Amino acid sequence: MQPIVVWTEIPVTDLQKSTDFYGKVFGWNMQITNMGPNEVATFNALTDADPNSVARHLYPGTPAARSGSTIHTAVPETVEDAAKRCVAAGGQVMGPVIDILQGRFQYATDLDGNSIALIETQAH
Repeated sequence: MQPIVVWTEIPVTDLQKSTDFYGKVFGWNMQITNMGPNEVATFNALTDADPNSVARHLYPGTPAARSGSTIHTAVPETVEDAAKRCVAAGGQVMGPVIDILQGRFQYATDLDGNSIALIETQAH
């Protein structure tokens, strides 16, 4: 069965700064590459992971003003650790840590105000 969501894009105003931000918050080594009409920074490529995983990238664009989707992304350690890295990298943490059946998460925003969620899954 194919996944319901296969690709996500996050619009950013400064690709290099945003690549650095996401790398610091989530511990990724993101690379900027040319993909069609734009340079993009990929989180992972479809061929690099489970074929049922979701691929995503940052691209030069205009973020939605106080709207749009929230991308929930797994963090390598605890939500609190990721929240500290998020703030240190220039993002903002929004509200408390929320416990759910699948783990714990906290809303945040990136450098452009895009809504993201830092999620610690039950596997931690």
